[in-house]
Amino acid sequence: MLRRIADSLFWAARYLERAEWRARLVSVNHNLLIEGPAPAGNPWSSMLAISGDRELFEEHYQDVDERSVLTFFVLDERNPSSIRSCIDAARANARSLRHRISSELWLELNTLHLDAKQWTAARLGTSEAFDFFSQLQERFYRIAGVMSGTLPRGVGFDFLALGILLERAENVTRLLDIKYHYLLPRVEDVGGPIDLLQWAAVLRSASALEAYRMKYGNLIRTESVVEVLLFDSTFPRSARYCVDRLETALRRVAQAAPEPAPGAVGLASDGLAGLLASRSASEVITSGLHDFLIDVQEECERISSAVFDQYLRFE
Repeated sequence: MLRRIADSLFWAARYLERAEWRARLVSVNHNLLIEGPAPAGNPWSSMLAISGDRELFEEHYQDVDERSVLTFFVLDERNPSSIRSCIDAARANARSLRHRISSELWLELNTLHLDAKQWTAARLGTSEAFDFFSQLQERFYRIAGVMSGTLPRGVGFDFLALGILLERAENVTRLLDIKYHYLLPRVEDVGGPIDLLQWAAVLRSASALEAYRMKYGNLIRTESVVEVLLFDSTFPRSARYCVDRLETALRRVAQAAPEPAPGAVGLASDGLAGLLASRSASEVITSGLHDFLIDVQEECERISSAVFDQYLRFE
């Protein structure tokens, strides 16, 4: 496969997954503000810290308020990681692949792109935001279903999977970081009603609440939430599940490559997979959940760089 084609497949999938997770991150933050008491400090400022976009935001906005941050994360095309920008980038990459993807997938992507061009700030108001993000989530589910049901499982699909899995593994850690940065309660609040409400909202944002209840029942415990989202090898949005599938996809790509290229596979196997396999929720909470989440993000970045250098770089 040409590196140019592999690059477009990888980034089309990655940008689409990034748009979905941006929507999840913004939605859970917004819902927690509505469902819980007013937090100390500015919750929208914490969103900027988690995403690493504070400097870019401050170039274009004066006030760190709900309207400005929602506009920045959802609509602002000056922000390359806004939901609209990610959808545009995914569609641009897919456009050069129309002979490689199904007509059904192209139709869904192109329709979402055209609809995103019509979004306005009015739809992000308090009374409209819930419906907006719910409908957007349904669109992402539909695209995932079309992708799964219409694309052959060749090396091209593996590059799509690499983009999705790397982005998903990294972003589930950012979702947990919202709870750490902005919602970390006082010691006396841990395990209380507000704390549990917030953890339930985090689970819902990852579509993990029902999976959690099937495994642990209705009682929500911090350790069990972290276990599901980071270490559960059966839940498809957990970091562990993503990394296991990432290893499989990397091996298939390496086998199809004209020359052996074990570097990215080794990073996934020895680095990230080893990190997740060797730890437990109770251990990372005790030693520092935030630091562990940063370690996972850095390992994802190293794997992404190795994939680019070995398979995607072209002159």
